[in-house]
Amino acid sequence: MSTFGQEQDGPVTAPADLCAVVLAAGLGTRLRPLTMLRPKALVPIGNVPLLDRALARLAEVGLTGPDRVAVNAHWLGAQIADHVGDRAHLSVEEEPLGTAGALGNLRDWIAGRGVLVLNADAYVGVTGPADLGALLAGWDGDRVRMHGVKAGKPDPFHGYNFAGASLLPAAAVSVLPDKPRELARTTWRPAEQSGRLDVIPLTGLYLDCGTPADYLAANLHAARGENLFGAGVVLTGQATGSVLGDGARVDGTVQDCVLWPGAYVAPDEHLHRMIRVGRDLTVPAA
Repeated sequence: MSTFGQEQDGPVTAPADLCAVVLAAGLGTRLRPLTMLRPKALVPIGNVPLLDRALARLAEVGLTGPDRVAVNAHWLGAQIADHVGDRAHLSVEEEPLGTAGALGNLRDWIAGRGVLVLNADAYVGVTGPADLGALLAGWDGDRVRMHGVKAGKPDPFHGYNFAGASLLPAAAVSVLPDKPRELARTTWRPAEQSGRLDVIPLTGLYLDCGTPADYLAANLHAARGENLFGAGVVLTGQATGSVLGDGARVDGTVQDCVLWPGAYVAPDEHLHRMIRVGRDLTVPAA
């Protein structure tokens, strides 16, 4: 049996018999109309798509490439496929299979390994050892683990709400069906009830980016109170504490806003806590 997540003269890295699955098949209904244009996994946070942030987090613990990392897709799946390319194994679902069914559908690819499951829509305000390294450290491969933040929502686990990342032993993964099922019912609650669930507190900010308010909050956290400019931004007006995507143009005023690539703000517009796409789509954070 492998020793999981032990630190040896440096950062924690994943062992050879652990793989990762990034869950990116969600419909993103609460984030519409933004997710009518892009799948939630590809909406930009600080000018970086959420999926790229997830892949970068996995890379920090040595999980990269299509043999070690898989991404599932459903809604606007062609966009996910084009974006992933050869960076990960792609699993396209004809119907949404949920968090557990997605793993059952990947049984052949998983091939008896343990799995680090990562929600693509998870934004965290920590990096390095405090992030996935903390989840891996000291894990023996037999217990179920999850990142958690102090409960502020219903149905916590040991007083913590799930924070977007979980470690599943190979034995727990092997019994998951390739049908619509959720890990909360198939794996996490049973593990909690039998005393086999460990919650590893996640320090710092965690947001699931599921609503316009949380999506804006994640972007403003990434900007850290300053303007964050993409390539080719034109600013003839005024911007304060905002994220401006590639090719955006501001002739008016924006404060605490997110502008998607190519967005335009006219001279007579004054946007506050808004998300602007193109010239006409404006989504309030409230």
